[in-house]
Amino acid sequence: MADVVIIDSGGANLASLQFALRRLGTTAPVTADAKRIRAASHVLLPGVGAAQDTMRRLDDHGLTALIPTLTQPLLGICLGMQLLFEESAEAAPGSPCTRALGIIPGRVERLAASAQRPVPHMGWNQLEPLREDPLFQGIAEGEYVYFVHSFAAPVGANTLVASEYGDRFTAAVRRANFRGVQFHPERSAAVGARVLANFLSLSA
Repeated sequence: MADVVIIDSGGANLASLQFALRRLGTTAPVTADAKRIRAASHVLLPGVGAAQDTMRRLDDHGLTALIPTLTQPLLGICLGMQLLFEESAEAAPGSPCTRALGIIPGRVERLAASAQRPVPHMGWNQLEPLREDPLFQGIAEGEYVYFVHSFAAPVGANTLVASEYGDRFTAAVRRANFRGVQFHPERSAAVGARVLANFLSLSA
């Protein structure tokens, strides 16, 4: 059985993610302990809120140095996915950007708002697979998942799945053992449960 941990990023979705994993028969403690994280077979990096606040919290626990060195499957969720990139346009006043973990090349940008498409983007959008990956095994093109976000990564070389909110953006990404989803699998009904189950079945 997978030995799963959830990195304590301070996000408000930690309990709902734990509950979604329990429905799959998996207990996943929330931890900021580097030794416990390194020993796990699978690591989840969730996140909601401000990028700079979450990076500061990870820094305080010494995890910004640890996370890029992990070799087991890691899944970033929402802000957790964005932090896998080099930087985010979301920044504190007076700063041009927020330094992220630097695992995946690229910069996360703010979604363009309009009268028809308010930001944050909140709701169900379809998935457009671009590359095959075990994380999306059994999930058909056009399935709907639930998003809540104001920033997103452009579609690039590491994009697995795209979605659209005015412009196309990265809905899922992978580089080596690091994967991320912009949507919330813990709030995406059967499709989200399948993504989490597929993640738990990944091997290092």
